[in-house]
Amino acid sequence: MSAADFAGYERASTGIEGLDSVLGGGLPRDRMYLIEGAPGAGKTTLALQFLLAGARYGEPGVYATMSESELELNEVSRSHGWQLDGISFCALQSAQESLRAESQYTLFHPSEIELSETTRAVLDTIERVHPARLVLDSLSEMRLLARDPLLYRRQILSFKRYCTGRRCTVLLLDDTAGTSDFHLQTLTHGIISLENLDQEEYGGQRRRLRIKKLRGVAFRDGYHDYSIRTGGLAVQPRLVAANHRRTQVLELVGSGLPELDALLGGGIERGTGTLLLGPSGVGKSTLAMQYVFAAAARGERSVVYLFDELPAVWTARGAGLGMDFAPLLACGDVELRYVDPAELSPGELSERVRRAVESGTRLVVIDSLNGYQSSMPGERFLGMHLRELLSFLNEHGVLTLMVLTQHGLVGSVVEAPIELSYLADNVILLRYFEAFGEIRQAISVIKRRAGSHGRSIRELRLDRGGVRVGRELRDFQGVLGGNLTYVGDRHPLLTERKSAGRKSRSHAAG
Repeated sequence: MSAADFAGYERASTGIEGLDSVLGGGLPRDRMYLIEGAPGAGKTTLALQFLLAGARYGEPGVYATMSESELELNEVSRSHGWQLDGISFCALQSAQESLRAESQYTLFHPSEIELSETTRAVLDTIERVHPARLVLDSLSEMRLLARDPLLYRRQILSFKRYCTGRRCTVLLLDDTAGTSDFHLQTLTHGIISLENLDQEEYGGQRRRLRIKKLRGVAFRDGYHDYSIRTGGLAVQPRLVAANHRRTQVLELVGSGLPELDALLGGGIERGTGTLLLGPSGVGKSTLAMQYVFAAAARGERSVVYLFDELPAVWTARGAGLGMDFAPLLACGDVELRYVDPAELSPGELSERVRRAVESGTRLVVIDSLNGYQSSMPGERFLGMHLRELLSFLNEHGVLTLMVLTQHGLVGSVVEAPIELSYLADNVILLRYFEAFGEIRQAISVIKRRAGSHGRSIRELRLDRGGVRVGRELRDFQGVLGGNLTYVGDRHPLLTERKSAGRKSRSHAAG
């Protein structure tokens, strides 16, 4: 979006950073907007944040309500830690009260009298306060009060003309509950729709919003995740990698394991995504850990998003393999972020990654994609979300490692729950195999988009000596397919020798 897209419109901040970003800077001033959504979607919270944002800039605000009392609104504000200083309240007669008063009128229908009185109460408050921002809550009450759709539309149209002529930005709140008032939508300058997503089985409430209409200016369309927490609405704009284009020079990044780097043709290019694929426990997370440790040795910052493992367990495993992450965590070179897929939306995860990258992160680990998949409202969207996230990371020259656990442990039936290898620039495959009465691990590189790579299959060993890549498995056939056949002589794959007065391990020549 360019500055020309927003020329001629002075913006009013909504008080929600993510929503302002989606709107391209805020709502154009002196216009009327519809905020629609089912009960509990956060309309009142958004409206209060909008008025509080104006109060911070010295702009008077009015909250005119028929559905909430001033006491209830103050309780909402206190729950978020807000003080509603600078905001005036206008309590209007509710629809229920007007219906009970029907017997008082004989010559005119109650709707003709009550709606006029309600409108007059709002106008009197505007004349007294001269607000720059106004919230009317809610239109569903006014709709019931009017009864006649023509009368209701005429009142809203007159109200719109009156407010815009007085340089006032208006939010109209409407409880849709699955329905939309199309006549009202044509009268407003913009429409923000808030949605509660249905949860079929498990997890917290998921919410998303979209800008259905905003006249005369560009905005970021599509759905954007948001959450309601202490402090108000937090909106996570949909990540669009095309908005973050950069020119990158490919640079090889080492793992700290010469044998693995040789398999990868010298290393992994910065600004690419690598998939670590294999069954549970085969060493995928440990291999990612090795890259994090090597990045810290180069003075680069890494962030690891853990879906399946607690940070304390991850750190303890590293220590057991000779990688002490405690000082690296203390100085901030490595950051571990535990992610609960039942509570975190994909948009919120993307927002966290974006902020980490903008703060200087050079390596991002997602462990695992199986957990990332669990955070998706629908499996069919996983590829699109991940593609945008990887494109963004690649454009910023970030090295990305993604762990994907396959179903099954040994044998020929080892399958991935989701097929995402087409999105990765590099694919490292790990497998179990049986040899000489032991379960061993094998490692191979099956894809490297930027160039050639080694075609051999090597043994992988994980112990207190760390991560080690052994000799080529030339004496075996069918290691990756699960139909293993040994065709060589009996000898150890990884040999031991004495060196410098202590026991160490070396890699036997292939």
